[in-house]
Amino acid sequence: MTAATRVEIANAPVSYGAFELTVGIMPDVPDGDAVLDAVASAGYAGVDLGPLGYLGYGDELASNLSRRGLSLSGGFFELPFTDHGKMTSALRELGNLLDAFDALKVGSGQKPKPTLADVGSELRRSRPGQAASDRSLGFGGEEWRRFAEGVEMAVACCRERGYEATFHHETGTRIEAPWEIEKVLELTSIGLCLDTGHLLLGGGDPASAMREWRHRINHLHLKDARRSVVDQIVREAAPVTEIWRRKAFCRLGDGDLDVAGVLDQVRDSYRGWIVVEQDVLPEADGAAAADQLANREFLAARGF
Repeated sequence: MTAATRVEIANAPVSYGAFELTVGIMPDVPDGDAVLDAVASAGYAGVDLGPLGYLGYGDELASNLSRRGLSLSGGFFELPFTDHGKMTSALRELGNLLDAFDALKVGSGQKPKPTLADVGSELRRSRPGQAASDRSLGFGGEEWRRFAEGVEMAVACCRERGYEATFHHETGTRIEAPWEIEKVLELTSIGLCLDTGHLLLGGGDPASAMREWRHRINHLHLKDARRSVVDQIVREAAPVTEIWRRKAFCRLGDGDLDVAGVLDQVRDSYRGWIVVEQDVLPEADGAAAADQLANREFLAARGF
């Protein structure tokens, strides 16, 4: 795949209940081989990395992907951007992610995206979805300066290794609401990973965002979400973990995302990976695999 000419569809371990909050912690988390088999059999061209090592290390990772005909779309990594005292060790850990990318020996093709997010705070995790209307939850002037400097440290680290990073806004972190995302774009040079589900939950309009931020979007996480679930969480001042427990994320077309509007913008201006995600907690009933097959068929029916 080349980003200049094509769009390719990937999935991610988080769609099967495997992510940083579950792997090694919760029961019923599928192993990496099971997830790779499910992703490949559903017809996806690629997969996101998930927690480092979950899909294998080094040559093992490369072999696990290649024998299933899968490429790596990217890897998620959280950083304490405003705490420069912690950034040195965090950047070393980011280097471990880039080492995993290097092991794939992609060459001149589409390289996986280091997908960087703010590490968040207890305050923001306790008040998800509220920053859109309460700007006091966001950074002040000096915090924004330190945040931007931290982002540029990480961008430079990735560029030195030959990778172009992308910024992932996320519910429960300190970059969640549309006004916060716009500030990131204003103050930094990083590309944007538009996550349609998290933007919905953060109070934004993903179809409009695809149009307005299209020149900065270099990665796309496509997920649907039920706005009523997060609205109830906001009313109750419930913690961010309730988003997964109450299944805010759903199959494409079953939630409040204007999927047609987003896909129209993709056809018009986007080139790169579309990573289908449906963040769920692990379950033993096989529903996740059925959902991801349905999501792939949903996109195929619309020409993707």
